[in-house]
Amino acid sequence: MSPTLHPLIFTPILQERIWGGEKLRTEFNKPTDKSNVGESWEISDVEGFSSIVSQGKLKGKSLRELIEIFKGDLLGESVWNSFDGKFPILIKFIDARTDLSIQLHPDDELAKARHNSFGKTEMWYIMNADPGSRLILGLKNEVDAETYLAHLNAKRLPEILNEEYVSKGDSFFIEAGLIHAIGGGIMLAEIQQTSDITYRVYDWDRVDAYGQSRELHNDLALDAIDFNGKENVKIDYERQPDISNVMVHCPYFKTNFMELTANMGKINAEDSFLIYICSEGAAKFEFEGNKYEISKGQSILIPACNKSFNILTAGVELLEVWV
Repeated sequence: MSPTLHPLIFTPILQERIWGGEKLRTEFNKPTDKSNVGESWEISDVEGFSSIVSQGKLKGKSLRELIEIFKGDLLGESVWNSFDGKFPILIKFIDARTDLSIQLHPDDELAKARHNSFGKTEMWYIMNADPGSRLILGLKNEVDAETYLAHLNAKRLPEILNEEYVSKGDSFFIEAGLIHAIGGGIMLAEIQQTSDITYRVYDWDRVDAYGQSRELHNDLALDAIDFNGKENVKIDYERQPDISNVMVHCPYFKTNFMELTANMGKINAEDSFLIYICSEGAAKFEFEGNKYEISKGQSILIPACNKSFNILTAGVELLEVWV
């Protein structure tokens, strides 16, 4: 007999990056002594990077194993059927010590044809931002491919790109094809389709410790870029306490913001798993008499079959995610 499904907390998968820093360790207590950790993959079913349960009766099991065992009980029957048994989203925290490369991601059709992968639409929630920190989000004005390439080849691409200055609590929706970059000094939570496909088009002419520059993907990117002008990708959302405030509801994921001032009983009315990402404070989840706690910079997955549970906390901010 398989063990009973319960809320799942996973060991973070830490990724070193040329632009990464130390804040995932110093502010979110991630287990590393590295000084260039740029990403913490919190809940992942990316090939080769399946999250491992860190506690409870299912400790040591991978997310991939659990999906194969529990199927729709874990994912929700509609999710299990719609995504061919794959976990459809990837949850990350990102610490940008310096600017990320200017990049974009293919949509589902292009990613399927080229990489046999999902595309990558994503959203960002700013956890912390140094004064003056900014994001690159799209083009200032509509351009044609010729104009784009002229700026790219002259190393003047940033001149035609749109910048947005950010503060803690800001949130942005990044559709596939939008050229973008996370600026230095920003820590954010990223909710995205399960994909590790990135087309890097400009990397600020930097090199690694061995004098090597990173690979660019300009030929692939040209067919994927949205050449339209500036769009408002900042998410306008309410922050009313003790309810789920809608942020993004798109075909790939749904995300709400919650600020709790008291304990809350929850019923999962969706045919989907739920994920809670703690963006401030600490939250304790109670299911069948057992408690599971997460603090700022941690996440928890509630299986679809765990329909009734309690959040025993106050003074916490959460992102609530499902499909």
